[in-house]
Amino acid sequence: MDTNVLYGFHAVETTLKYNAKRIKKMLVIADRKDERISQVIEQANAAGISIEKCNRKQLDELTSKAAHQGIAVECEPLKSQNETYLDTLLDSLEEDPLLLILDGVTDPHNLGACIRSADAAGVQAVIAAKNNAAPLNATVAKVACGAADVIPYVQVTNLARTLQYLQQRGIWVTGTSGAAEQTLYQSNLKGPLAIVMGAEGKGMRRLTQENCDFLLKIPMAGEVSSLNVSVATGVCLFEAQRQRMS
Repeated sequence: MDTNVLYGFHAVETTLKYNAKRIKKMLVIADRKDERISQVIEQANAAGISIEKCNRKQLDELTSKAAHQGIAVECEPLKSQNETYLDTLLDSLEEDPLLLILDGVTDPHNLGACIRSADAAGVQAVIAAKNNAAPLNATVAKVACGAADVIPYVQVTNLARTLQYLQQRGIWVTGTSGAAEQTLYQSNLKGPLAIVMGAEGKGMRRLTQENCDFLLKIPMAGEVSSLNVSVATGVCLFEAQRQRMS
């Protein structure tokens, strides 16, 4: 089984808090003995996690010289969820759903960034197709900075059918497209909602777009015609959050 390496306090502490069973081993630079590292070691000991002291060179090699802050963990790979989980999740929600749907996002860096923004914006699940989508791997976990341990990543067999299922459950499905007539800021993003983001360059697939209730676009004031999908995702999700909090 492959191993994911997470590093830095935020990612390690989030995994310890929400998914400690994933952690196989914690590595800590031997000469770091401040209060924060002591607290994390205490939490790891309480969870029965093996702790290995190492030097900076070893940790640099393990994390490819990233900003590890003197701490890292080796974890079992993250696992995606399926349609049955989605059904159970929606049944358990006490507030209006806010879901993020990714259509054709295959870059793990973009997926990790989208998951991080989704968690920050209060999204309950990120949904994508099983095919033509980035898997949950070590890169996603690193970029998500702990958020992938908190927010479920649901991979479905047929994305169009899933959109129809969400609509049957009373969830509005809005797609993002540069060809949309109304802008993000003209749209009503309150209530049960799923926001669909398409792949960079290609955007949403035709069948996905046809299964949306309405389309919206982010107004662009400069010379560039589009945003990176993870940036656009953050813009849309936080506008939805702003409207829902008002």
